[in-house]
Amino acid sequence: MAHTAHVAPLAVPQPYDFDLSLDRFKFWGVDRANVWHDGGLHRVVDGREVRISPAREGVDVDPLDDRIEPVVRKLLAVEVELRPFHVFAQSDPVLAEAVRRFPGYRPPLAPDPFEALVSSITAQQVSLHSAFAVRSRFIERFGVPGSTLAVAFPAREAVAEASEDDLTALGFSRRKAEYVLGIARADLDFEELESQPDDEVKARLTALRGIGEWSADWFLGRYLGRPEAWPAGDLALRKAVLALYPEVTDVRAAGVRFHPFQNLSAHYLLATLRYR
Repeated sequence: MAHTAHVAPLAVPQPYDFDLSLDRFKFWGVDRANVWHDGGLHRVVDGREVRISPAREGVDVDPLDDRIEPVVRKLLAVEVELRPFHVFAQSDPVLAEAVRRFPGYRPPLAPDPFEALVSSITAQQVSLHSAFAVRSRFIERFGVPGSTLAVAFPAREAVAEASEDDLTALGFSRRKAEYVLGIARADLDFEELESQPDDEVKARLTALRGIGEWSADWFLGRYLGRPEAWPAGDLALRKAVLALYPEVTDVRAAGVRFHPFQNLSAHYLLATLRYR
């Protein structure tokens, strides 16, 4: 069946700060799968390069059809309810200040599960600037280019055929190359995984080599959008919590104070640290 594509507006719950919400795609360096250009974000969806740009009540999407829309909605986290979190934040002075400073902040989600896991592996024990550089070379090597700027994130099947030498040539360590290939070749049903509770998702992911608790927590938070995901092992989050809550000594245990909004709390705390 043909899909009619056209430029169209997509509503995003207001207030929405497009630049702030998608800042991670430009702050750490070039991301070849999510390219920031001339005030808009470009991503290949369903084999077509899509431009997302700010509009009065949300965003304009070019092109937009029934295959592209769910991916863009996922990327922009359109379905995430922020109002209950904003109400909750008023009981915590640090979060209340963050919500006041960033009223239009809507943390994006990774639209693709394989992309989310590979991104976590590239970011292990290196700066995010370095991770973005390696990730972009990986995307250019194994991804499919769009029409102008963006490159589709590599499919698992394409990466599964690669060798460790192929990946180390791009800047992966030997161990990380092994991890990425292991995930590409793993018998892991991502669609089925989405229906599982948080603990089961973490158990299945951490059974894979190279996926520890930190990567599993970020998968829950940045791909599945689970509200109680709390990546306590993240160095930037640890730095933010310890700086903003001087009384805290155990960052993982501190997650209980943000229940049931640990995921959004983590993103707002990270934003507070970044723009401090």
